[in-house]
Amino acid sequence: MPTEEATDLLRLVRELAERELLPRVAEAEATGTFPREVFKTLGQAGVLGLPYPEEYGGGGQPYEVYLQVLEEIGRVWASVGVGVSVHALSCFGLVTRGSEEQKQQLLPELLGGDLLGAYCLSEPHAGSDPAAMRTTARRDGDDYVIDGTKAWVTHGGEADFYKVMARTSGQPGDRTGISCFLVPADTAGLHADPPERKMGLTGSTTATMRFEKVRVPVERRLGDEGDGLKIALAGLDSGRLGIAAVATGLAQGALDNAVAYAKERETFGSKIIDHQGLAFVLADMAAAIDTARATYLAAARLRDRGLPFSTEASVAKLVATDNAMKVTTDAVQVLGGYGYTRDFPVERYMREAKVMQIFEGTNQIQRLVVSRALAHGRPATITTDPSAR
Repeated sequence: MPTEEATDLLRLVRELAERELLPRVAEAEATGTFPREVFKTLGQAGVLGLPYPEEYGGGGQPYEVYLQVLEEIGRVWASVGVGVSVHALSCFGLVTRGSEEQKQQLLPELLGGDLLGAYCLSEPHAGSDPAAMRTTARRDGDDYVIDGTKAWVTHGGEADFYKVMARTSGQPGDRTGISCFLVPADTAGLHADPPERKMGLTGSTTATMRFEKVRVPVERRLGDEGDGLKIALAGLDSGRLGIAAVATGLAQGALDNAVAYAKERETFGSKIIDHQGLAFVLADMAAAIDTARATYLAAARLRDRGLPFSTEASVAKLVATDNAMKVTTDAVQVLGGYGYTRDFPVERYMREAKVMQIFEGTNQIQRLVVSRALAHGRPATITTDPSAR
């Protein structure tokens, strides 16, 4: 059951989203403007550090609560919800594998919103297969020299530091020999390409990052040499839950708009929500959202208890993002011709939902994770019973 503190937190975040985010979202998305000041506001409110330790400026909240906060943000502004999730992912390795000196140096400003993080794993030829990466980090005295290209970097060109996976040994295809580095944005040789021209989430900057003889001190390596892929994959399960929560919020926002419209619009002398054919569509949308919420919350409870949750995270990401695509498409249908115009936000919701089936591992990859779990005899159903493990 949610605590009184968690209930109050969710109420405050909803109010913050309505007051600070909602008035800005339409213009920022229409113009492709990155809302850097919003992340500072969220940091000052304690939102960016919710799942991390209080000793470093975090909120010390369970992941179950943090994900519900992400949902509240995603309901109002999906670009910001995704940005908060990515920022948290960029901090994950630092919290779990960083030295005490690294934590003390970076975490307070990261969790407080003064610094914005980004995550560099994918490459133009290596998306779902990170072991194929070609970016290298060559040891040169007290530094590493990084050369290569990272694609699809959320906050690319806007972040203050980049969590970068690069190969320190071996050849592309080897799962070993990949290491993790924390690279400040102002490091010489680090450049961002012009932002991608995307179908949706236009308020979230995505760019290719180029590393040309970028020198990084040894003390900026996270963990030991060769630990990079382990650090990256450990964080992805939590990142997938973040996207599941944002997708659920996006779907909820679409449903809220569709219901409000259906209560006002009249045809044949009745509100359209009173027509059974359309009312059942809305009911199916609500059921899909409740299902998505249940899957991500159940996975989060496993995580909070220290139990395996990788398969459940894939299930949650798969269910929530597929459902978001269906719900937002149906929201456009409910509004009819108006839903296809930019005078109403549901067309934007539909465009934003599509990419959620792609990033943090495509939904085909999630099906692969679940099917492999089945093949190895692990249950693929959500459970909170530790005896089932």
